Amino acid sequence: MTTAATATTSSRILHHTTAFTSEILSQSELRHRILSTLRRKLLPSDQLTLKPLNLAAETLENAVSASNASIQSSSLRVAQKLLLSYPEATFSSFLLSLIYSLSNQPIKSSLSLLQVFYLDPSLARSELAPTLFEDLFLVYFLPVLQWFNEQRSTILSSLSPNVNHDADDYSICDVSVVVPCSKLLSKMSGDQALELKELERNYEEVLDENCRVLVKYFKEVLENSDDGNRLISPPALVLKQTEKDEELDYYQEDKNIKTKELGLKNGRYNPIWAEGERSVEFYSSSSSSTSKSPFFPQRVSVKILKKQNSRTLTTSSNLNSDSELESISEANSCSSEPEAEMEENNREIALLENGKSLTQKQKQPVFADSSRSLDYLMADNGNPPGSGKHTPPKDFVCPITSHIFDDPVTLETGQTYERRAIQEWLDRGNSTCPITRQNLQSTQLPKTNYVLKRLIGSWQEKNPGPVPHQSENHQDIESKPMVKSIVPATSPNSVISQATMDRTINELRQAITNLCMSEILKESERAVLQMERFWQDMNIEPDILTMLSKPPVINGFVEILFNSVDLQVLKATFFLLCELGSRDDAVIHTLTRVDSDVERIVALFKEGLEEAVVLIYLLQPSTTGLVAMDVVESLLAIIKKRDDDMLKMCMKPKTASVLLLRQILQSNEENVASSIINIIVSSKVIESIVSSLEAEWAVERIAAVGILRRCIQEDGKCRNIIADKAQLAPVLESFLGTSGEERFEIVYFFYELVKLHRRTFNEQVLNVIRDEGAFSTMHSLLVYLQTALQDQCPIVAGLLLQLDLLVEPRKMSIYREEAIDTLISCLRNSEFPAAQIAAAETIVSLQGRFTGSGKPLTRPFLLKRAGLEKNYRNLMRMEQLHNNPGKFEDISQEEKAADAWERKMAFVLVSHEFGLLFEALAEGLKSRSAELCSACFVAATWLVHMLSVIPDTGIRGAARVCLLKRFISIFKTAKDIEDRTLSLLALKSFIHDPEGLRDLASYMKDILKGLRELRKSSPLAFEIIKVLSEGQESSADMWNHKELIQVDSSENGEVLSMVSFKDKIFSGHSDGTIKVWTGRGSILHLVQEIREHSKPVTSLYILQSGERLYSGSLDKTARVWSIGDELIHCVQVHDMKDQVHNLVVANSISCFIPQGAGVKVHAWNGQSKLLNQNKYIKCLALVHGRLYCGCHDNSIQELDLASGTLSTIQSGSRKLLGKAHPVHALQVHNGLIYSASPPLDGVAVKIWSAANYSMVGSLPTTSEVRSMALSSELIYLGCRGGIVEVWDQKKHTRIEILQTGTNSKVLCMTLDANEEVLVIGTSDGRIQAWGLS
Repeated sequence: MTTAATATTSSRILHHTTAFTSEILSQSELRHRILSTLRRKLLPSDQLTLKPLNLAAETLENAVSASNASIQSSSLRVAQKLLLSYPEATFSSFLLSLIYSLSNQPIKSSLSLLQVFYLDPSLARSELAPTLFEDLFLVYFLPVLQWFNEQRSTILSSLSPNVNHDADDYSICDVSVVVPCSKLLSKMSGDQALELKELERNYEEVLDENCRVLVKYFKEVLENSDDGNRLISPPALVLKQTEKDEELDYYQEDKNIKTKELGLKNGRYNPIWAEGERSVEFYSSSSSSTSKSPFFPQRVSVKILKKQNSRTLTTSSNLNSDSELESISEANSCSSEPEAEMEENNREIALLENGKSLTQKQKQPVFADSSRSLDYLMADNGNPPGSGKHTPPKDFVCPITSHIFDDPVTLETGQTYERRAIQEWLDRGNSTCPITRQNLQSTQLPKTNYVLKRLIGSWQEKNPGPVPHQSENHQDIESKPMVKSIVPATSPNSVISQATMDRTINELRQAITNLCMSEILKESERAVLQMERFWQDMNIEPDILTMLSKPPVINGFVEILFNSVDLQVLKATFFLLCELGSRDDAVIHTLTRVDSDVERIVALFKEGLEEAVVLIYLLQPSTTGLVAMDVVESLLAIIKKRDDDMLKMCMKPKTASVLLLRQILQSNEENVASSIINIIVSSKVIESIVSSLEAEWAVERIAAVGILRRCIQEDGKCRNIIADKAQLAPVLESFLGTSGEERFEIVYFFYELVKLHRRTFNEQVLNVIRDEGAFSTMHSLLVYLQTALQDQCPIVAGLLLQLDLLVEPRKMSIYREEAIDTLISCLRNSEFPAAQIAAAETIVSLQGRFTGSGKPLTRPFLLKRAGLEKNYRNLMRMEQLHNNPGKFEDISQEEKAADAWERKMAFVLVSHEFGLLFEALAEGLKSRSAELCSACFVAATWLVHMLSVIPDTGIRGAARVCLLKRFISIFKTAKDIEDRTLSLLALKSFIHDPEGLRDLASYMKDILKGLRELRKSSPLAFEIIKVLSEGQESSADMWNHKELIQVDSSENGEVLSMVSFKDKIFSGHSDGTIKVWTGRGSILHLVQEIREHSKPVTSLYILQSGERLYSGSLDKTARVWSIGDELIHCVQVHDMKDQVHNLVVANSISCFIPQGAGVKVHAWNGQSKLLNQNKYIKCLALVHGRLYCGCHDNSIQELDLASGTLSTIQSGSRKLLGKAHPVHALQVHNGLIYSASPPLDGVAVKIWSAANYSMVGSLPTTSEVRSMALSSELIYLGCRGGIVEVWDQKKHTRIEILQTGTNSKVLCMTLDANEEVLVIGTSDGRIQAWGLS
């Protein structure tokens, strides 16, 4: 054990932790990077908690960005509660520290942050909080460093005798020598190497253990911060025991040593076993109590060190109390001082020797980057004498820019680059480290490497003046051969292999000879395998590449392809040819010189040798030649297959296959492309192509985009699979790195992808396209729109407009304005007819409704609104049958989303420049192009129709001026009834405006004949006639009902209840039977009869959202039925403990009228309570948590189920002549309450406001109403005597009386979903249906 540094205070701990959390909270990019690191480090066992952790992180982000203090506080409480409910982990502790910091709880924040260091010390100090580790922990680790230095020195001391008698250039009898690592490793035994590796592992374990010890100490200080008089001593640090089990005790005598001078990065002492060449240097430490030593390695020249004869190679285990520990550098370099700096360094040493005595310490070993070239690595070995330039250490120079680092960032691979340079590399679509070629887990750049930056700053202070480029360094070094340079190897393995390099080269030459000259096939095959192993194991130099790329060698490989049957040999041959061909075009030229060679390569590929596809791609065949090869099936097989087990080649076989397939699909032979796409879709290869959107290479991603767009174009139904599986972020990154046709290909792909039949899914995909790119997608599209070709502009503008519309449309937007201007400009530009048509079709598609194959539904949907919905119904029925065979899905939510989108889009289009789009559409309607005229007609009809739906901003007048005459002309001349109906739909929007009505009336003589012809087929025609003739047409003609069918169900008793859902009608009978009827095929066709209730079914109720039917019966049960399928079946039975006379249902409760007084509220878990016990209830209606009760005493009451508040709408009356006058029927519709009771005062139906309970109207009928149904326009009253009265809902006038033909009571009625068919049930067991004619 060892004693740590002086005691710390709670204020110091809080200062550092608060500074850290404040920095994290203020920098969103840094925060996101750390959170991404924490997610990546989660163990598989922790994946179950990832979702709540992500939710907590999202809540924290909302709190950080919240401007309202109460919202922020609420979000923080939710996130804190969520995190505390799960087991403690590194991720949760880090989030809690940020939450406590935002909540102004600094101590709790510090404790949570310290817990991160306790749970995962290595991750905390290396990736999460390295600066906090340096500021708070590092000062306590000096004894650990001493211990490590001594252990390492002990291991290396045994090397001295060997090194001492080595070459005269590197004698270590003098402390000035810089011992090259290659010398050390060459003299090091296997045991010594293992000892150093073991020492490194021990060092990491000691750091982790002591981190936890110090966390406990810091927590104790914080928890006792209130006790100001109590001083808590630091704990003893734990050191690893040696193999001899000796306890090592070190005491720190100098407590003024500064942490920054240690030169440690994240508490890691660079061991000798790291990638790259290393050298061991010795340096002297300066003694100063007044100033800090610079944080960079102190390089001392050879001659200066030689003057210090009193120095030795041993290191003191005890620090001099008057000295400071010199900086221990992380800079990876092997260095020796140039002669040019001798004099300056002599002066420095003289100054040092005038002070207190120096204690020689051994410098930490430093390493060179393994990825640099030989000449490049030599550039750091010192400045040539007399050069007059200060050559920077190679690790101060970016390998991409060849300039000294300004903002260095170290990737996860350990390589360091200039931030701007590596960011540009990543922006081009790359996702690998430029040097190591390893895949990067994250393309988010880490925090600046401040340790290296400080080293560079200190070096620049010491070496002012211009710094030469690396190219200059090379020239200087090569021009001064007298300067000895230590040429570092790339790794310990390369040092060992260097000794056998000559032997390996000779073996390679022999293998080439055998390949080219041997007449024995086996020898040639062994030569190929030997060369393949050589290639895999060694770094190929240009000379070796030239040697292997010669035509005789390539021809030798081809001979192997023709003669060998060994699969391993053939794969190795293709591997070598691909590697050589990717590096040297001469290889490809040699291979393509003879047609039979190419044919053999293709034949082997078609026989199953998958690696051959890479070589075929490198051969760059023409599209025609590629089609003639007939390799599509083989390409699809590779695309569908995982390529994990294949050789690591210059290009993945799947990548090559995707690129070749894309080239084939660009063939001018459409029948070839269509047949290939059909194979792709039918064989489910499309999902594998979708995965290529995430490929490492941008060229593969773009090729996949092209293939998928062609698939969508050929078979639109596959876009649902693509949208569901595709990861679009990599494609967005590719968009920035491409230009021309490739860029438009990506935009066109996105434009087609968002033509999904589900509006909600469409908007999800649009949000992904808008938000997931590294840069603003909308800004990128706007810039691209300025330079796109005229024919491409409508597509780009259409996509940009859709992305912009995801936000509130009433706000101004440069994206929106530019997109609409572009569409109008293209629509008017007659020099580009293709662009005109594309612009018109784009406007039509912006309505937002599509079929499953992606075709716009604008025209069919407008026809539906105009009353010709048969075609639309058939189309939608086919769509539903295709998407869900045997099941009709509930599309109400999708319709709501589609309606909202349509309103937003229409508003921004018509509002632009006060209706400028109407002028462009009017010009398009005059075009001689039938295609353009048709698209403009649909677009104009849609937008004019939407004027009656969206807020009126005065645009209707502009539309009327531009389009009224055009619509009248089309109505008069069009022969197609659909076109005439659409023109009427547009004209209808004008009759609501007095000026429009006046203008339309002036054309009455021209259109009256056509209106009368359409009168029976189009309700729009009748409406316009009615308005134009000022009501001369009778209301009876307008609302004419025709009896459709009558069914006798008297064997089941009275028809007590009835309800409709989609295309089904359900009826409940007095014998307990429930019947299911449908309108498909024939009106009221009985599809099912089921009897599970033992007594009358008094009520039926449907929850639209859950596709559940609820039935209440006098047998004291309520049953739940599943009605999603063709046949219904009971899924649950509830014991209601009482007879159910009338049942209404909410999600979690039901309300029903029992046998006695009051109304029962029954929860589905079995609990129930009785409300309104003073009244006998006759009928119920439940709307938005408010229960309306019609009582036997003619009173109407409203009961708020949430608060229990009871309000009276109509007071009751006493019985007259002992007879009660109950409220028989109650309906709530559009904020109004309709009640039906005996007509004592000549009014059977009264209308009340649900807001203030005031009576707002009545229906003066004297019939005794027993049931009621409401449509959007009409009120149906089922009366005694077998009649049904039809009333106008707005005018409160009676339109028609329907006769059942009997004197029975109409006990129940319902309307179908389209409000076109009325179905009633009577007391004599009859079921009748009427339809609007």
